[in-house]
Amino acid sequence: MAKLVPVNLSERAYFRIKKMISDLRFSPGSRLNVEQLARDLGTSRTPIWEAVRRLEQEGLVKNIPNRGVFLVELTHEAAIELYTVREVLEGMAARLAVERISDKALEKMEKMLGEQEKIVADEDLVAYSKSDFDFHACIYAACGNTILREMLENIKEKARPFEMRITPILTELFNDHQMIVRALRLRDALLAEVAFREHNQRILRELHAEDLDGRIRHTHTPPKGRKR
Repeated sequence: MAKLVPVNLSERAYFRIKKMISDLRFSPGSRLNVEQLARDLGTSRTPIWEAVRRLEQEGLVKNIPNRGVFLVELTHEAAIELYTVREVLEGMAARLAVERISDKALEKMEKMLGEQEKIVADEDLVAYSKSDFDFHACIYAACGNTILREMLENIKEKARPFEMRITPILTELFNDHQMIVRALRLRDALLAEVAFREHNQRILRELHAEDLDGRIRHTHTPPKGRKR
């Protein structure tokens, strides 16, 4: 039995640190202080390092020798790849969820929509990120495919840092959520899939617009040392 204790501590540390990341306690690219985490969680450094290794395997943190552990920062290119994959997988999850989602789950999602309406009006990105995560999780849970659910949950975790940059399309994303719930209520598999894929395509369009804007600014930036 004694051998299970470190495993339990490692599990607890893993879920606690992962929740801290989900709650946006750390900024993208910031350093995670292992010693401080050990003190905060009331454990030795060993369970923290074991948790870090798991988080590194999931692509959430990066351990750089002689520098420390850092929260992975989602690059622009990686964000495009991530949402391209998520579009397909979430469309599949929505199609599967239509046949399985319960009325109770739909009521929960509709309650979330009421909360999100105020969050969007306030442009509270931290609150939106948390509510959005729970909203998507309801559909993942209802899809009935464990592998698909695990893949989507991992992808969603990686997308969290980028969600702090979606203010310009917050209202449109909320409208997408309303359409997704409507499709699920109607038990319309095709409409649910299309709505969920459009939800991701909207973010992809925003990403491509950011990329174009960045390239335009770079092109028009005068060379260093020259007058404009």
